[in-house]
Amino acid sequence: MTPGSNVLRDRLADRSARVGVIGLGYVGLPLAVEFARAGFVTTGIDLDTRKVDAVNRGTSYIPDVATPEVARLVGEKRLRATADFAAVAELDTINICVPTPLRKTKDPDMSYIVSAVEQIAKYLHRGMLVILESTTYPGTTDEVVKPMLEATGLVAGVDFYLAFSPERVDPGNPTFNTRNVPKVVGGFGAESTELATMLYGAAIDTIVPVSSPQAAEMVKLLENTFRMVNIGLVNEIALMCDRLGIDVWEVVKAAGTKPFGFMPFYPGPGLGGHCIPIDPFYLSWKAKQFGFDPRFIELAGQVNGAMPHFVVDKIADALNGHQKAVNGSAVLILGLAYKRDIDDIRESPSLDVMTLLHKKGANIRYADPYVPMLSARGWHCGLELKSEPLTAAAIADADCVAILTDHRAVDYDMVLKSAKLIVDTRNAIPGRHPHVLKLGAPAPSRLERSSRTAETEPVMA
Repeated sequence: MTPGSNVLRDRLADRSARVGVIGLGYVGLPLAVEFARAGFVTTGIDLDTRKVDAVNRGTSYIPDVATPEVARLVGEKRLRATADFAAVAELDTINICVPTPLRKTKDPDMSYIVSAVEQIAKYLHRGMLVILESTTYPGTTDEVVKPMLEATGLVAGVDFYLAFSPERVDPGNPTFNTRNVPKVVGGFGAESTELATMLYGAAIDTIVPVSSPQAAEMVKLLENTFRMVNIGLVNEIALMCDRLGIDVWEVVKAAGTKPFGFMPFYPGPGLGGHCIPIDPFYLSWKAKQFGFDPRFIELAGQVNGAMPHFVVDKIADALNGHQKAVNGSAVLILGLAYKRDIDDIRESPSLDVMTLLHKKGANIRYADPYVPMLSARGWHCGLELKSEPLTAAAIADADCVAILTDHRAVDYDMVLKSAKLIVDTRNAIPGRHPHVLKLGAPAPSRLERSSRTAETEPVMA
């Protein structure tokens, strides 16, 4: 047992350890709040001064974190934020929660991690605990972070302590949050794992130690690859059902009644978010470095990546059935966020669908109660758009309404009654309706469509 570990162990036990979090986004801010709640004086570090100023004002910009709680912790001087990395010199622990995107070539972009570790290295001191939370490929902690920190002359596991613990944030989930989701921890050596376990154990209900950082890194990638592959499978089933004239939503619901051996996944317009569309390709990239061909991952990626194109074809077919071309038609997109009841549009398939429709000449509008504005830089077409008020008149004015995100706040009965034509990719509108085409379900028959036309035509005197 090293002398530095004894000092840090005592500070963690009595909550006198000074805790830091780099990156105050969807992962970092909730984590910093939990550490502060646990009694640690916590410093958040972020180069975005808007986030720093918001935290120091006691304001939350993350929907899952309540502003009154941030205000309370700031007022009690247990939480503060800064853009100055010199604050690291005063800390006993530091968690790295920065983005890990993919390059266009689908290889890992490690620049955010490298930049954060470079700053930590400037202020690294004996007895410090460094934990990487950013999702990345197996080996990153040992192959990238450890050498950069050891270039200071300090030795991991002896002079300072190093671990990896994957974030498991599910934005918008009302049941599971940072505190009650079990935390996987893998340290460089037993002392690193123990110290990281003590830190998290003070703020999080359940800690799951594993044998190494590589194992912890692989845990995260398995979780997200599992989800991505199964979504790819059910998306392919939806495409089959579309051809066969079977309702995939009925099929999944019935299959979900089996009490063992089946877990329901649901089709949609594609994958979105900061994890599922990206993380499996970190694993794929790493596997290829060892000459392994990750066929499941690659195939699922192809299926999921093609879904926006299928949705656009579905919209085109729907308009064609009403004697309209995509070119010149007004298409109202319902839902810009990548999943229901959040404001996150990262990697959202809605953006891909909108881009494809715009290129085909459609007049694109959108309505999303969580995303009031889409900046010109936020999607490929370079147009700034504002969310429309979701009124019966706005819906009726569109040639086609495409439901791409099924926010609970939307009045789907009003949408059903007001819209001329609906393409529903989320099964937001139950049952069969003459003017509703669903992803992975039979299209309304000509007789049904004729019935709808007769019902909606005005009676002439």
